[in-house]
Amino acid sequence: MFGFSGSRLALSKSVSLFVSNAHLGILSFHSFFAIRSFSSTISSNLNEHSFIVSYLINSCGLTLKSAQSISKNKRIRFETPERPDSVLRLLREHGFTDSHISTIVKSRPQVLLAHPEDTLMPKFEFLRSIGVSTLGLSTIVSTNPFVLTRSIEQYLIPLYDSLKGILVSDEKVVKALKRMRRTFKQNSFSNNLAFLRGLGVPQSSISHLVAQYPSVMFQGAGKFAKVVEKVMKLGFDPSQVKFVEAVRVFFRMAHKTWEHKMEVFRRWGLSEDEIWLIFRKHPTCMLTSEKKVMRTMDFLVCKMGWQPDAVARVPTVLNYSLERRIMPRCSVVRVLLLKGLIKADIRVSSVLIPSEKRFLELFVITYQETVPQLLDLFQGKMGLTELGFGFDDKSAILG
Repeated sequence: MFGFSGSRLALSKSVSLFVSNAHLGILSFHSFFAIRSFSSTISSNLNEHSFIVSYLINSCGLTLKSAQSISKNKRIRFETPERPDSVLRLLREHGFTDSHISTIVKSRPQVLLAHPEDTLMPKFEFLRSIGVSTLGLSTIVSTNPFVLTRSIEQYLIPLYDSLKGILVSDEKVVKALKRMRRTFKQNSFSNNLAFLRGLGVPQSSISHLVAQYPSVMFQGAGKFAKVVEKVMKLGFDPSQVKFVEAVRVFFRMAHKTWEHKMEVFRRWGLSEDEIWLIFRKHPTCMLTSEKKVMRTMDFLVCKMGWQPDAVARVPTVLNYSLERRIMPRCSVVRVLLLKGLIKADIRVSSVLIPSEKRFLELFVITYQETVPQLLDLFQGKMGLTELGFGFDDKSAILG
């Protein structure tokens, strides 16, 4: 396909040649016909390019930049809207939103040229046959648009069989499909599975990895083995689920991101050994956002007064909701501390780790006669200020 500038240049040269020859009186009928034909082709190409760009923007919700990029693909050619319209109609009939469609077309624009009934419907029907709901269908396909451009026999069925062999139930397979973010490679999956089993990783841990983070199992065998060996050198036990959690973390984080996260923890005075201890105890803490880590540490250290290393010893709390779990419990504990009803050396784990039922038994029900407002405080029906208390940065009461 001619680009805009190239087309204009070629046309300009042709017109110049035409004028020059006409001036010399040597323009033949064939030359004139060739020039007209060449100009017509350029005009047709430009019109088609413009039509495709316009269609991608107006019908598929793409940006001008994305539409122009796709229109340069020689395989994405259409002069009328009939075929792409029929594809979009089928997608909408099956619950796909404009956002889903935009994502799919941007990733796999060739879908617009597919035969809706012959190519796309059989894939929808297969996914529905294993228990994928209407909402699940749009989620799976928009997350993994390559599903629509792959063969059922050579791709979807082998993918299903591989997941089913590990997860057993269709329900778990469907959940895993919703979490996939990579193209399925049968050889990679089989090799990685054999590698883990060879190291003594139990079936329960493998099932956890496949169910929660299926894309990890589709990594190239060489890269996968390298990461697993790195995790082993750090002292993780292959027989524990933390082993596969650590594998997942290293696949999710680039080296630069890892170093930045280490720096976030260093800001709280934690040593390298303490940070590595956090990772070994609860690997996925390293995936917690910087904002979440800073807010939680600020509350537990600056508001409640626990030492940073005390928090580091129970790193799982960094993944707890600050609003729904940490603050309600700490509000109750703060009142009890200030009233002298519990000792000041209470540990982070004693407050945040127990189940809600156990926490209520230990810190609310036990003292409800003395402080009847504790349950309302815990449930957010009243605030600390209404009891005459608050969280003051200057009063680190736990020391």
